[in-house]
Amino acid sequence: MNFSDLGKMKEMMTQAKQMQEQMEQKLAATVVEATSGGGVVAVTMNGKKEVLKLKIRPHRNGSSPSDLELSEDLIIAAINEAGRRADDVMKSSVAGPDGRPQPARSPGLS
Repeated sequence: MNFSDLGKMKEMMTQAKQMQEQMEQKLAATVVEATSGGGVVAVTMNGKKEVLKLKIRPHRNGSSPSDLELSEDLIIAAINEAGRRADDVMKSSVAGPDGRPQPARSPGLS
């Protein structure tokens, strides 16, 4: 390995770091929302799967212990669905025309 190869390797590492930073920014900027229970629970999440907002609409018949358990289940379902949607958005943003992820390309390399 000569100095030219080391220079190319350093350049590749710099480009990889830049690509990673861009992906982190894209993840943070991507926002998805999911609901469960017919809209009783709504979760807004970013592409990093951080919950940004949780909205619980009141039940029509007041509250009981079983309502609390139902609300807990609906919250879990909405969070999980928002996570799936975040994954879907990120997969589609890096997918090629055939639906498969495109390999990262480095300028000047073949």
